[in-house]
Amino acid sequence: MATHKSAVKRHRQSKERQKRNKSSKSRMKTAVKSLLGKIETREKEQIQKTLSQTTAIISKTASKGIIKKNTAARKISRLAKKVNAVVQADA
Repeated sequence: MATHKSAVKRHRQSKERQKRNKSSKSRMKTAVKSLLGKIETREKEQIQKTLSQTTAIISKTASKGIIKKNTAARKISRLAKKVNAVVQADA
């Protein structure tokens, strides 16, 4: 355990950041799972609405540096591809 005053503070700060990052990542994963569940129901309007919300959450997570920008872009792209496949199949 750290003994210097500055090291103790840095440890405390890192724990706070860890909680925030974990919460944000969890929120993102939940949103993705929710969207995948909606894709199975094949309700176009719900899927489109959920996709935009999920995309916003993923982008926000990336902008805060919790995940990398390319990872966010890849996730968004794959989700959009799945949504478009469902929408095209029903059309």
